[in-house]
Amino acid sequence: MRRLTAPDAGVSWKLHSEVALLLGWASAILLQFAHPLVARGVADHSGFRGGVRAPWQRLHRTLGAMLALTFGGEEGAARAARGINAIHDRVHGRLAQPEGLYHAGATYSAHDPALLRWVHATCLHAFIRAYECYVAPLRPEERDRYCAESSAVEPLLGIPDGYLPRSAAELSAYLGAMLASGEIVVTDTARRLAGEMLAPPGFRWLWPATWMFRVTALGLLPAPIRDAYGHRWAPRHERALRLLAWSVRHALPLLPSALRHWPAARAAHRRAPYGHAG
Repeated sequence: MRRLTAPDAGVSWKLHSEVALLLGWASAILLQFAHPLVARGVADHSGFRGGVRAPWQRLHRTLGAMLALTFGGEEGAARAARGINAIHDRVHGRLAQPEGLYHAGATYSAHDPALLRWVHATCLHAFIRAYECYVAPLRPEERDRYCAESSAVEPLLGIPDGYLPRSAAELSAYLGAMLASGEIVVTDTARRLAGEMLAPPGFRWLWPATWMFRVTALGLLPAPIRDAYGHRWAPRHERALRLLAWSVRHALPLLPSALRHWPAARAAHRRAPYGHAG
């Protein structure tokens, strides 16, 4: 079973077509929560905390937006961006108490380009790491192209031109600067949100699956962030992550496209003039 590939398709198509990329999604969310204003916005406005099914419903909506932005063409991307912007219109407020470097009364808005850049960069970081962990290595030029292609969302989301990282080096420099700035702090709010995601009450009876989910979520995080969430990373966790990664990498070539690739990706490749899903 080969990957979905095409001579003129972007690296975003290559990465985002893989269902296995879901194994990096929780890491991206935990990194996003490490920004106090993002965590507060989620806690105050998101359906994330609205019951057992809420995190998965939110993931479904976010995943649908990503697939539309990647595979929906200009019309689909514009429609997805309008939906994202409509949600962001409602997400704004003030901190009731100090959180990290931010004082009580500090304002936040989901339209803030600085917060959008943080969320965007965490996704790039987590998806590149997940693809290389569970699917295959990327060449340096592919990492650069992925960052450059992903920056095309700037005008759709009202982000200033040139504000998002356009290469792996820019991405690494930005993340390093943010982590060193003191602005990124795992607050009590972030830990509560993380706890509800990593150990959802209605799924505790599935403890082997939830344990492995925590391993995949925490394993791709920068070590200081993982430690700040209060999760000890032991050798057994590293062994479990390596075993899972090995198993997924070796299983993927055996899977039919209907199991390996998202329907939106398969449909986009069928529409393209240069090939089809294999």
